[in-house]
Amino acid sequence: MKFARILRLALPLALLLGAGLCAAQTATPPAGDYIYEHGSGQLRVKADGHFDITTIGPNAHTCELDGAIVRGKAKIDDTACVVSFAVNADKVRVSTNGADQCRDNCGVRASFEGTYTRPAPGCTDKAVATTRQTFKRQFDAKDYAAARTTLAPVLSGCDATLDWITKGWLRNDLALTQFKLGDRAGCLKTLQPLAEDAALTDDGVKENYPPADADIYLPVVRATRTNLKLCRG
Repeated sequence: MKFARILRLALPLALLLGAGLCAAQTATPPAGDYIYEHGSGQLRVKADGHFDITTIGPNAHTCELDGAIVRGKAKIDDTACVVSFAVNADKVRVSTNGADQCRDNCGVRASFEGTYTRPAPGCTDKAVATTRQTFKRQFDAKDYAAARTTLAPVLSGCDATLDWITKGWLRNDLALTQFKLGDRAGCLKTLQPLAEDAALTDDGVKENYPPADADIYLPVVRATRTNLKLCRG
């Protein structure tokens, strides 16, 4: 009797675990654009299963590849490299069979394996660019309250799919808007994730980041220093 009771309890648990394991299924992802981890690339899938991937890693090293997905897998032209696509809701997990030739598509510091997420409607590259344009018009017109209302949701709602440089500029734009509204505490809170790097000298930033990354990041750091000084009063 005791064994039968344990079996009855174990079966539902096994079914739940099985459902979790099967949640991500190897398949051709629905057509559309998906953003790579930390906004550092893109997977585009067409209705006919053709795909292309572009990612960027440290020091501006990149990956570029394309092909056709058939039943969740794509064999890259005339190589031993096979790329697999596992779909789970709005996410696609991209992996390979480990063939050395899969690395031929990438610079030394770049990778395309990992998770790609379909961005929310307001978080696509086009939507973010449009929001930033609207924000700029409102800010230039000194309608700071409207500008804050326009920009704040992008930072809070698109964090997982924004690239780090865009995110840095958005933080500075929002912080300066908060300063204009007299919200110094809010300004400092918005800039807090950038404060540690802002405390470094330019040479310190260059020592901490690969050369290409430092070059594009330094303008963000310099803007952060200026805005932190404003908000600290």
